[in-house]
Amino acid sequence: MKIKFNNKYFCWGVTAFLTIAAGIVFYYFVFHSANIMAGIQTITGILMPVVVGMAISYLLSPVVNYTEKYFLLPVCEKLKWKESPRRRKTIRAIAILITAFLFSFGIYMLLYMLIRQIVPSVQNIIANFDTYISYVTEWINRILKDNPEKSAYIINLVDKYSAQLEDWVKSLIPDPTILIKKVSLSVIGVLSFLWNFLIGFIISIYVLASKEKFASQAKKAAYAFFEQDTANQVLANVRFTHDTFIGFIGGKIVDSIIIGLICFIGMNFIDPTYAALISVIIGVTNIIPFFGPYLGAIPSVILMFLVDPMHPLNCVYLAVFLILLQQFDGNILGPKILGSSTGLTGFWVIFAITLFGGLFGIIGMIVGVPIFAVIYAAIRAVINIRLVKKGLPIEAYKYMKLAYIDENGFHDIVVEPKKKEKPGKKKGKKDEVSDTESK
Repeated sequence: MKIKFNNKYFCWGVTAFLTIAAGIVFYYFVFHSANIMAGIQTITGILMPVVVGMAISYLLSPVVNYTEKYFLLPVCEKLKWKESPRRRKTIRAIAILITAFLFSFGIYMLLYMLIRQIVPSVQNIIANFDTYISYVTEWINRILKDNPEKSAYIINLVDKYSAQLEDWVKSLIPDPTILIKKVSLSVIGVLSFLWNFLIGFIISIYVLASKEKFASQAKKAAYAFFEQDTANQVLANVRFTHDTFIGFIGGKIVDSIIIGLICFIGMNFIDPTYAALISVIIGVTNIIPFFGPYLGAIPSVILMFLVDPMHPLNCVYLAVFLILLQQFDGNILGPKILGSSTGLTGFWVIFAITLFGGLFGIIGMIVGVPIFAVIYAAIRAVINIRLVKKGLPIEAYKYMKLAYIDENGFHDIVVEPKKKEKPGKKKGKKDEVSDTESK
């Protein structure tokens, strides 16, 4: 017996089956969500090396493309090496090797600074914290020597909050015995992280070598499962999302590295004691849009003041230097690197950072802006499409003074000016009668 798929009874049966299946899935999602989340976490844990590899390859893809386009291809043209599959494979292999070397070197330098300079700097702060507080207390007594009541009050506040600050600083680098105990207890987690990172790095090399093939397979699947217009729209949305993310995240990383290096050079002229620590703080916090410069500058200035309160000019120099550095980043370097990668105004940037930062913490503050930029662009596209279908303009400024729209077109809000009575004008009889009636 041949089944007719266009039979209405068959369609009803499929619809009923899908409805029941959706109901069962919804029931399990509501009442057995813990089991579902446990299953998702298990699958995620198994595929974590693949996820790490995809993330690394996505971030390194612009470096590979830049190396091929601006370094290797010109060399091949000078050597008069004709276009061929062998040339493409050789160029890609060399570009991947250069990118992998730069990536490994960057991780090595980060660990080197962390172990050789940043950790000793934090340990030095912890060891000399009481001395720094005594410096601050002596400075307050010198400034407020004519007002002992205020001096005692401020010193009490310093003692109160310095104890909390000392506990927080000590929590950054715990006692060696406690640290060894924690590491020994979490050795499986550390090995798992290193394993995922190592396997992910290897996977990223394979992904970078065949990224065009993967992209073509994804496009093929899109046109296989969607209508042509829908597939075109899906590809356009994916390209926009990719340009927004890679333009913002990649640009922010490059911008923050440059700012950190400039800060390190400047700190060596101001006070080289904690140049590496302050430069890392400024560079890392600069990745966070809008609030990042403040999150990095304020603790850096406080640290400089605690280290040497008897010479406040260094603190002033650092504050002025950081202000100038952030102005340079915000007005010159940032726009050159980032351009208009998000298309969001200042208000929406703050909104995105606040929302995603509250939901996902620091990671949310970093990726919240490009995510919200994609959502904002999607909503704007839907609104514009619906306006075009209705024959209405899509420019926002045309709706600024709009009162209503009818068959005659747009009607703006009309504010009639108030009529002013001439000074010295006396009321007539009609005015007096109207006033009496109103009373």
